[in-house]
Amino acid sequence: DVKKAITGKTVLVTIMHANNEIGTIEPIRDIAKITKEAGVYFHADSVQTVGHIPIEVNELGVDMLTMSGHKLYGPNGVGVLYLRKGIRIESLMDGGSQEKNRRAGTENVAGIVGIGKAAELAEKRLAQGEEDKIIKLRDKLIKEILNKVENVRLNGHPSNRLPGNVNFCFEFIEGESMLLNLDMEGIAASSGSACTSGSLEPSHVLLAIGLPPEIAHGSLRLSLGKDNTEEEVDYLIDILPKIIKKLRALSPFKGSWEGLK
Repeated sequence: DVKKAITGKTVLVTIMHANNEIGTIEPIRDIAKITKEAGVYFHADSVQTVGHIPIEVNELGVDMLTMSGHKLYGPNGVGVLYLRKGIRIESLMDGGSQEKNRRAGTENVAGIVGIGKAAELAEKRLAQGEEDKIIKLRDKLIKEILNKVENVRLNGHPSNRLPGNVNFCFEFIEGESMLLNLDMEGIAASSGSACTSGSLEPSHVLLAIGLPPEIAHGSLRLSLGKDNTEEEVDYLIDILPKIIKKLRALSPFKGSWEGLK
């Protein structure tokens, strides 16, 4: 698809390293080969992946890569742009020589130090295999919910996904009602991305992968992190099927929607 999308006017290809809603990790190395052959720049939005999976820019073959502090337990409001040597970009702001003339203004020193320390700690966690623990919890959650609940779909790749990402669609109920009931049980979840949390429209990501709106409305995203425990996952596995059963009993929709399976 990327190869077909590139035309003679293409200057830059930018791809999310992993989707923030359904967790699927994209084949960045393969895409980099395509863009290199085509002679266009390649940027990877690695906000979701840095600190959670091993990343080496030379192995990925990207020209540019971005990351954000708050996604790896660092401070909000600070990020990093990696530029391969020799790549020139226009200044974001003029007026000062800060950040090699690319962005004028006093640097956010506290934020820079914070994201640096967060990256250092994330590297240690990866080396110690802490993400493997999260993957085990994620896979347990997926397996148990698929076994305990009927008419449910896992969105995204079953294994080639972010370590802490789980995204389901449940038939006959709305995501908002699930969130309210989970919240009353002390469980924080979402029905889409944080970027669109104020919207009542179905996820554009789920629509893009071919799900009809009525099924996309029943989405639930669950995110696991370094501090989650197996006991907490077991609690969720116990609570969620009960909530689904209760909401379906109240739902006017019955039968089966074609397209979920």
